[in-house]
Amino acid sequence: MKGTPTFKNKAVDLPRDCTFSYEDWTVLSKYWYPVAQQTEVTEKPLAVKLLDVNLVVYRTNSKIVVARDLCVHRGTPLSMGWVEGEDIVCPYHGFRYGTDGKCTSIPAHPDAKINPRLCMSVYPVVERFGLVWTSLSGEIDNMPSFSAWDDPDFQQIVCPSFDIKGSAGRQMEGFLDVAHFAWVHTETFGDRNNAFVPRYQVDNTDYGLHVEYLSTVSNYPKEMQHLNPEDFKWLRVFDVYPPFTATLKVYFPNGGELWIMNAVCPISARETRLFAPIARNFDKDSPVEDVYAFNLQVFTEDREMVENQKPEDLPLDLQMEAHIMADKTSVAYRKILKQLGLGTIYTS
Repeated sequence: MKGTPTFKNKAVDLPRDCTFSYEDWTVLSKYWYPVAQQTEVTEKPLAVKLLDVNLVVYRTNSKIVVARDLCVHRGTPLSMGWVEGEDIVCPYHGFRYGTDGKCTSIPAHPDAKINPRLCMSVYPVVERFGLVWTSLSGEIDNMPSFSAWDDPDFQQIVCPSFDIKGSAGRQMEGFLDVAHFAWVHTETFGDRNNAFVPRYQVDNTDYGLHVEYLSTVSNYPKEMQHLNPEDFKWLRVFDVYPPFTATLKVYFPNGGELWIMNAVCPISARETRLFAPIARNFDKDSPVEDVYAFNLQVFTEDREMVENQKPEDLPLDLQMEAHIMADKTSVAYRKILKQLGLGTIYTS
């Protein structure tokens, strides 16, 4: 979709070939999303995409910058360039841009006054939970709470990002779904002989949703299930920060806690990049590579479902799919997305 539509007398600049509806892109652009891990952002510019907008992320001597990946002179991606001091340099004609987006140098005309229109678009940046977050408008603060990240009793781990050829809404709902454990995660921790979903409560909050789910489904990997005490009840606490971020706290035996963040970057309407910061207060001396491998296996099991669901978008009209009692969180999540102003049928 192309053009610059107007909503409520306000012009909205949509990216070229936008895969979202005008209305949905306008809503989603107001929120914060992760676009990179802090460790992968260096002085070498990194090309990323958010809501169909091509961005460049890089580190100067003083800060991390997120900007439109475009030199306004001749349209060259700035991610092809390099960083010198506080400036990013365009590889085509050597134009330099400061951290505020203003052009600081035109090598072909070093003594000429620089037109203020020669300015790249710069977006706000927050570094948190080992991730770099940004927003295309910065209007709404939907940053999640994740106190274990700053707790010295916990080990903090940032798992490698994970790409999914599916919509962010479908991925998020899969993360919140408790009925699929026994069927999708049979190789990691699920058990088809334990598919029962007990009743649970979903509460609306000022930030989104709070869910507490108590069951006998173990969170130990298959090879460690023998550690599960008899009759132990596993408490899983979900907190949802719309549109596409959620946290899960899993309470293990003997006071163990595993905190997982499901932080989604909607690359496009059909491409999702998942970031997963994790914190735990047990097994802190075991290799983080084991955590990477286990989570990759779980994410891969989920990805197969998300990439094959139809319709590809998450239906917000509750009449379009059947629901069961175990879907209470999913239904509440869809209602919240609709309340945000996303399309009444699909999220894109």
